Amino acid sequence: MIKVLFVCLGNICRSPLAEAIFNDLLRQEELDSRVLCDSAGTSDYHIGKLPDERTLEVVNQKGLSLEHRARQFTKEDFRSFDYIVAMDESNLFDIKALATKGNDDKQQLFLMREFDDTPGDTNVPDPYWGGDRGFFEVHDILLRSCSNLLRFIKSKQDIQ
Repeated sequence: MIKVLFVCLGNICRSPLAEAIFNDLLRQEELDSRVLCDSAGTSDYHIGKLPDERTLEVVNQKGLSLEHRARQFTKEDFRSFDYIVAMDESNLFDIKALATKGNDDKQQLFLMREFDDTPGDTNVPDPYWGGDRGFFEVHDILLRSCSNLLRFIKSKQDIQ
C-alpha cells in the first residue's frame, strides 16, 4: 500500500481538501485499494475538530466526500507515509524540523505546488482568513496539483 499525507497548518482547510480531492481521483482511477491518503496539521490548534465549514461547502458542491477530524503531524508520520506533501514553505520547514537527523526522512517531502503546472506562487494560499471564493480557488489549485501528483506517483511506483 502506498501512503500519501497532505499537511497544512491547522488541518481544517487546505490539507483535508487535498485529501478529499486525491481520494476522489483514486476512486476514479480505481486505485483506492492501492493508495491511501490522509491529512494532518503542523499545529495543534484544531485537533479533533471537523474541517472548516467553507471547506465542507466546497467538498459538497464539488461532489467529493470527506470524513476527517484534524490531527497534528508527528514524527511517526515519516515512517507511516511514503509521500508527505506540504501546502506551503512554512509547513515544509516545520515538518523538516521534526525529521530525524542522519536519515533520509526529508527525501519523501514535497511542496504541493511542485505538482502544479500553472506558473505562480510555490505556496497553496491559506484561505482561512478570506471569504468563500478563496476556498474555491484553493480547490482549483489542489485539483491540478493532485492530478499531477497522482501521475507522478503512478510513474514512480509503476502502478496503473
